[in-house]
Amino acid sequence: MKRQIFAPEHDAFRETVRAFLAREVLPYYEQWEKDGIVSRDAWRAAGKQGLLGLAVPEEYGGGGTPDFRYSAVLAEEFTRAGAPGLALGLHNDIIGPYLTGLATEEQKRRWLPGFCDGTLITAIAMTEPGAGSDLQGIRTHAEDKGDHWLLNGSKTFISNGILADLVVVVAKTTPEGGARGLSLLVVERGADGFERGRNLDKIGQKAQDTAELFFHDVRVPKENLLGELNGAFVHLMTNLAQERLSIAVSAIAAAEHLLEITTEYVKEREAFGRPLATKQHIRFEIAEMATECAVTRTFLDRCIEDHSNGQLDAVHASMAKWWATELQKRVADRCLQLHGGYGYMTEYPIARAFTDGRIQTIYGGTTEIMKEIIGRSLLG
Repeated sequence: MKRQIFAPEHDAFRETVRAFLAREVLPYYEQWEKDGIVSRDAWRAAGKQGLLGLAVPEEYGGGGTPDFRYSAVLAEEFTRAGAPGLALGLHNDIIGPYLTGLATEEQKRRWLPGFCDGTLITAIAMTEPGAGSDLQGIRTHAEDKGDHWLLNGSKTFISNGILADLVVVVAKTTPEGGARGLSLLVVERGADGFERGRNLDKIGQKAQDTAELFFHDVRVPKENLLGELNGAFVHLMTNLAQERLSIAVSAIAAAEHLLEITTEYVKEREAFGRPLATKQHIRFEIAEMATECAVTRTFLDRCIEDHSNGQLDAVHASMAKWWATELQKRVADRCLQLHGGYGYMTEYPIARAFTDGRIQTIYGGTTEIMKEIIGRSLLG
């Protein structure tokens, strides 16, 4: 089924992204996985190529287009290349909207040029050892000291945690306020008392640095408050739809790519003197996955189109996120099974995709949280 959402300029951008991957990412990716972190040179190369700050106004060095279809192209191509370690989606689609939508003019001029040229890598610190999706459980707190905030606490599972030059920290600024007493504070590299823990050892996405962060009496200037005081809950809820759509876009792209790889594999691989593709069970497996991917792709493309027009709501973003990521998980498992023993070998793309993709149903809001959001919208 031919996709209808992209114009010629998006197709041209896709070719640019593919050329960037071939030149600046794939030749180095194996080493990045061994190192547990990507090179900062790759971030600067992405900035030079115009892949960072796509939606940031041109006056700050960005691409000047809020059209989410460009972000979708970026997510699809990085997923197909098996290169999630260079977390451009996190930078552009998750953190970018906080800076463009909430920052003051002074903050924009201070942070956005580096955000766009790759010299300022970003992270958002929400999850804590004892608090994940439940914002009311956040214990990191900031005390008002007049001309600054005094920040104390810790965060974990922070993507870009080692590389980040600018971290948007969710902290409690009104102790009795619960989820409504949280604010967004921006902590910059080099701040006294800001320490990074170990680069966490994950089962997948080895090249993507994920770290623990610690804040011990960190003095955060008052001018580093992002958005409204005690407004973090509303700010986070406002931007979650795009975050979840971005994850869903990469999920369906991964499922489609795994299906392509496996379809070619079963045509070539023989068992009992005949290609696997001649077996009815194999054909049924491929048929089921192809149908599920086609149906999901149609829904996702509609969500991309709606979001580009400013019409995607939180409920449909949650539907897209849970359905597409669970599909990715199922397809990865079934495709690995069809590869047999070879599917378990890390040199095969299917094995890396199996472990790299497992986090998809967890971060950005678990499948269970997505269903709760949808259920509440229907049942109150």
